[in-house]
Amino acid sequence: MNNKVYTHEFIDIRGAKRPHYMHHMTANWSPIAQEERNQLCFGVWGVIGTTDRWPRVINMWEEDGFAGLAAGLGHETGRPNMQDAKLEKWWNEAAGYRSGGFDRVMIPAPWTRTITELTADGVSGAVYAHEFVKVAPGTAQDFLELVRTEMVPAYEAAGLQLVSAMRTSMIDDSECILIWAYPSWEAWTQFELAFNNVSEPAQTERLDTNATAGLRDWQQQLYRHSQEFRRFLMLDAPLSPLKIGRQPARSDRVDNWDEE
Repeated sequence: MNNKVYTHEFIDIRGAKRPHYMHHMTANWSPIAQEERNQLCFGVWGVIGTTDRWPRVINMWEEDGFAGLAAGLGHETGRPNMQDAKLEKWWNEAAGYRSGGFDRVMIPAPWTRTITELTADGVSGAVYAHEFVKVAPGTAQDFLELVRTEMVPAYEAAGLQLVSAMRTSMIDDSECILIWAYPSWEAWTQFELAFNNVSEPAQTERLDTNATAGLRDWQQQLYRHSQEFRRFLMLDAPLSPLKIGRQPARSDRVDNWDEE
């Protein structure tokens, strides 16, 4: 059972600084977070701008439940300036790479896998889908059960793997975020053609009839139960756990960033 909670972040990047920021998050910050907070890097992804706002990065951090998150936040804000010494140094450098962001605290569906389980199972993607679903207040948990019973089989038949299914806490139980891994760009092409009922003469590889029908059936379920839905694409940062199959380590750093 997944009893963790997750910090999910949309980060707006300054100019062409995205590679620097992603390395700073994974190689510089994550080892400190692992040691001092028991916080694991779930993923760091670059958003593909053609499909959403740019330049942008998505960060996800796995916390040891709400108690673990509370301990980490207490550690972070314990000084008068609301930053522990190492975070202050990290923040000052990160400020040169980003201009702001928006965070959520997410509760995973209990049947989903932790980052340790995902990396142990070898889950990875050539490209990822990030889906946001807005539902009626008070129904996010019910929607995630539909994801388990209806959406996962339909998407798996199309070749996708589920990375995460979560609902947003501290609001009115009306938001869900889903992350999926595509094995290839061709798999994404086939998925979008089927999902959007589009025919392209030059496209020779297509989903089989059963997979296409499953996606269409789920699409109708989705539209009946949601008030808003959108999907964009993203790619792993070079040191993202699903890319390298483990947590980032100090040895991954390209400089001596945290040494005095």
